[in-house]
Amino acid sequence: MLWYPYQQLKTMKPPVHIEYAEGVYLHTKEGKLIDSVSSWWSAIHGYNHKELNYAIKDQLEKFAHVMQGGLSHNASNDLSIKLGQLLPGDLNHVFFSDSGSVGVEVALKMAIQYYNNLGYKNKTDLLALKHSYHGDTFKTMQVGNDSDYHSAFPGKSGVIHIDPVEEQLEYILSKKHKNIAALIVEPILQGAGGMRIYDKSFLESARILCDKYNVLLIFDEVATGFGRTGYMFVSELVEPDIVILGKALTAGYIGHAATIANDKVFNAFYSEDSSKAFMHGPTFMGNALACSVALKSIEIFLRENYIEKIKWIESYLKDNFTKIKSCKIKEIRVIGGCACVEVYEASSLEGFSDFAFKKGVWNRPFLNYCYTMPPYIINQEELNQIVNVFKEWFEGE
Repeated sequence: MLWYPYQQLKTMKPPVHIEYAEGVYLHTKEGKLIDSVSSWWSAIHGYNHKELNYAIKDQLEKFAHVMQGGLSHNASNDLSIKLGQLLPGDLNHVFFSDSGSVGVEVALKMAIQYYNNLGYKNKTDLLALKHSYHGDTFKTMQVGNDSDYHSAFPGKSGVIHIDPVEEQLEYILSKKHKNIAALIVEPILQGAGGMRIYDKSFLESARILCDKYNVLLIFDEVATGFGRTGYMFVSELVEPDIVILGKALTAGYIGHAATIANDKVFNAFYSEDSSKAFMHGPTFMGNALACSVALKSIEIFLRENYIEKIKWIESYLKDNFTKIKSCKIKEIRVIGGCACVEVYEASSLEGFSDFAFKKGVWNRPFLNYCYTMPPYIINQEELNQIVNVFKEWFEGE
């Protein structure tokens, strides 16, 4: 039996079976559905894209994967160079992994070991935002028992959660900076925590305060990267010390992630002392197929000027999505290629997915939120179909 995510299998409805997919559409035996959530925000070019398909096939003719331990290949080398060129400043030291969650784990380990390598043995705690989501991995190092891999992490890490408010951040850092290694945030847009949006001014303040109190700043751009907020990366606005990319990195084709550090972080590991090496190595890091499709995805993104497409999507959603009215709606939020309806009661969304299905749209609300993050190739008629599903659900009662 296939074990599905985020579901009580005993009571779940049968999943929608997909025969094939192309463009913005998922095809079933009954008909076709617009994918209004881009397969968890990753399929930015839609499906069955000929250039992306060819990139995979071309690499497959050479080899699908080789380990990164002691081996190298063009696809991973070229992608690391390309990401370094796209990201601002000296964010150019790229560590690959096989999912966004693992990419975040890499960043947090990197931050704690950074201070350990510099002799700050007590800087093991972490700061994060309330309502944040950074992945689902749990306790893998704790159940391991090999000092070769764990010696740089002698103590347990604590996590403090704050609102994206400058005064809260400064208060915590002023009191606890000697024990804090890093502040990690989903910049501007918090995804699975409810599509919450906060102002970039908090990030600007965070950069100043993290420097003041000797704390690293980490941007989790797994969801926000590659245009979802209207910027290719939020890191263009404020430079973090470490950034994590995933999801749209490989255009929804293959799971992969990149954790990219600046010179300051990297130099703390670059040493003749073997104990300062970063002892982490996902089996499928730098996967050749994933890197090849990522390179082609980036080429298409830049060539087709996707930022302008995203600006159009944002404008259309602000003009149409935000005008939906219902006493059940608490707030409607739009940024870049994302729009979210937050309701007062989760029961208001019961049956929404089935309703959307009947209207030719695939959508999957969670908790008190229903949202759309469409592929960037969507046209006005298709986007209007998505908006109308939301409008009819809330206003057609």
